Amino acid sequence: MKNLLYRTITLALLTAAFSGCKDNTFERVTYEANVPVYMSFSDFRTSFAKSEPQEIKVPGKIYFKDNYLFVNEYAKGIHIIDNSDPSDPKKIGFYKILGNIDMAIRGNTLFTDSYIDLVSIDITDINNPVEKGRLKNIFPEIVPEGDKWYPYLNVDKTKGVIVDWEVKTITEEREPGDYGWKLMRGDFISFMASAETAGNFNGSTGVAGSMARFMLNDQYLYLIALPWRLKTVDVTTPSQLIVKDSVDVPRSMETLYRMGNKLFIGTTTGMLIYDINIPEKPVQISSYNHITACDPVVVDDKYAYVTLRTGNRCTNGSNLLEVIDISSIANPYMVKSYPMYNPHGLGVDGDLLFICDGDAGLKVYDKSDPLQILNNQVAHYKDFNTFDVIPFNNILMLIGEDGIYQYDYSDPKNIRQISHLKVVGK
Repeated sequence: MKNLLYRTITLALLTAAFSGCKDNTFERVTYEANVPVYMSFSDFRTSFAKSEPQEIKVPGKIYFKDNYLFVNEYAKGIHIIDNSDPSDPKKIGFYKILGNIDMAIRGNTLFTDSYIDLVSIDITDINNPVEKGRLKNIFPEIVPEGDKWYPYLNVDKTKGVIVDWEVKTITEEREPGDYGWKLMRGDFISFMASAETAGNFNGSTGVAGSMARFMLNDQYLYLIALPWRLKTVDVTTPSQLIVKDSVDVPRSMETLYRMGNKLFIGTTTGMLIYDINIPEKPVQISSYNHITACDPVVVDDKYAYVTLRTGNRCTNGSNLLEVIDISSIANPYMVKSYPMYNPHGLGVDGDLLFICDGDAGLKVYDKSDPLQILNNQVAHYKDFNTFDVIPFNNILMLIGEDGIYQYDYSDPKNIRQISHLKVVGK
């Protein structure tokens, strides 16, 4: 096992040679740590580019608009896929966006994160995208994840944007008890959450799954800038993105979901409900508490569906589906809880509930009776890792560890897989 602690090589006592001088004691220590790799701000902020199609290696979030699938390549950019024929999806290009995890589309403008910045890109001509605007440093703590077995060296943000880490051996002198480093990282995985779903589609925005930290509401974009800070950005003019509001919450936020004039926020300890009648200034209405666990949420007219899972960041949790009555938006309460294997993203369409249950695969349920969901399983596609789904117009688009799967569910009694776009090496 790799050593998490530094190794003391020598202890040097430096005693002053002259009477009356103070003695100083130092430790010379050698340890291995994640050392930041910087890119200059100028190089970083001119790095956006479009290239020919690339192999999908580490797929992240998925978004759908105007017969195109936009698939995140974890921290690298976005694959553009022509999905006009879901049985034969075709990769047509790749947008290089360093540090990209999330996305949302309004009209012909794609909004993405790029490490510390929010970027707007004109995709009127999808083969010739043009960067239009950039809101700098709106995600100030976001950095890549390094080797989890080693501590992180202190960083100097004046040197540029951290785009990677290298494990190096460090030798230095310190005063006893001074450990010299601190954990200085933003964990991308903690932001793998939700955006618009089929229930929110209005023609001008796209459709995403349940696992993103971006949420569009007309000309406003809500985003989780930090796990405890929700920001509202006016995106009316893509070249001039303006922060209109910033709200701190006493929880660790993970996901956003909008239903009409309500914003549902999944956190590690429960669900928050915000009123967005005044869209530039969300106001909390109520909350629902649960055990500590990772938490995406989707909503229909009467119920919210929350999946809870254990994981690297979700200690002390359980693997559950919780059904929450939201008929009284000010007083949500749980109707029933169901055991799951390791549920991630989920989606709803009509009476169907789609759940990505981790390595247990895709599960489809009839949710018309919230007290009998587990007994009303419609389909189960086993033995492959699943992450998130988009149900739209009877086509289910699913992102998993080994690729993009699509299913025709126009006949719920005969759901069938129609395509699989594979990840390289899988």
